[in-house]
Amino acid sequence: MSIALDIVRTYRAPREVFRRRIGSHEREDRALAILMGACFIIFVAQWPRLSREAFLDDTVAVDGLMAGALFGWIIVAPLFFYTLALLMHWGLVAFRRASTGYMSRVALFWALLAASPMWLLSGLMNGFLGETPASSMVAVLALGSFLVFWGSGVIEIAKRSVAAQE
Repeated sequence: MSIALDIVRTYRAPREVFRRRIGSHEREDRALAILMGACFIIFVAQWPRLSREAFLDDTVAVDGLMAGALFGWIIVAPLFFYTLALLMHWGLVAFRRASTGYMSRVALFWALLAASPMWLLSGLMNGFLGETPASSMVAVLALGSFLVFWGSGVIEIAKRSVAAQE
């Protein structure tokens, strides 16, 4: 199944797509590719906003802003998301859910990638309109979609462990 079609399907049936994404065996290379793809798309989503900021404030060059965003999204953010997935895995294990680190990582990373179209829209709105109530609402929707997708992945992990215990 293609990534783009799975992203669209995630907006209709996130748990079904997550089940298919974790598959029958662990593929850490796939999890890393999903995370890096999501971080790159979110980095690209920042370009219009950064360009607008550089245009409005000529004391900061656009290449400096983009270098900072590149470092943040390609170097720092993956480390943060791996740590967050580890904390989620430990939380699931603490509640006696048969989670693996791989499933926790894929749930978080897939939620990030599936919500990335909303981050692109948010970046475009911030770039063209600036900080308006509409652009803030789209940013909240982007965050909300990420949280819903991540939550549905965590629920799917928890249901798998309950089914395995029976």
